[in-house]
Amino acid sequence: MIHLSVNVNKVATLRNSRGGHEPRVLDAVGVCLRAGVSGVTVHPRADRRHITPDDVRDIKGVLEGHPEVEFNIEGDPRPDLIDLVLAVAPDQCTLVPVAPGEITSQAGWREGPSSSGLAPVVRRLKSAGIRVSLFVDPDQAAIRFAAATAADRVELYTEPFARAFERGRDEADRSFAIYADAARLAHDLGMGVNAGHDLDLDNLVVFRELPFLEEVSIGHAIISRAVFVGLERVLREYLEVLGG
Repeated sequence: MIHLSVNVNKVATLRNSRGGHEPRVLDAVGVCLRAGVSGVTVHPRADRRHITPDDVRDIKGVLEGHPEVEFNIEGDPRPDLIDLVLAVAPDQCTLVPVAPGEITSQAGWREGPSSSGLAPVVRRLKSAGIRVSLFVDPDQAAIRFAAATAADRVELYTEPFARAFERGRDEADRSFAIYADAARLAHDLGMGVNAGHDLDLDNLVVFRELPFLEEVSIGHAIISRAVFVGLERVLREYLEVLGG
């Protein structure tokens, strides 16, 4: 079965929009645990507009009592984020490029000046026993670059697939073939395959067939639907879809 890691950023976004403590991120984590998800994901950004370092430490404290649930911290490899990751020691760190002023992630890593310092960061995290995944486009060169850094996994950036899916099954199939080739190459190069960004209950019916897919990270679609029908129900719906 493909593992579901639930990104709880949007719960923190709602909390921060009003101030105070409600809704509580740890309450969302508790629902995730009751539903039986495989992981929890957070992306603490430098501006702290949603998840904060205190949230990260609090979630780690809860998950220490649930070793079957993986903790994944996403983010750009800025010094304060790497220090936080090393202090918290999650199961996985997903390194994601961040563009100035972006609302959400827009592209994956590729070889170039902005990624030239990734390999030492990957080594540092791995030496601390943390699995490292690189967020990449479904591009052969990007996959090979990720392998060259010695990353354990790639997380395929799936917004292009989601947009293709909206345009119809033919375009979805063409896009899926590109992702399948990328996943096979990652596997051949010794890396695991994760995926995330704009995956939902509809397009997962197709994307769950991706070769070697181990984990999907989903947040926005889950929390958006949960507003109307409840978080635990939505999580069980996703688990059912991922179970085929």
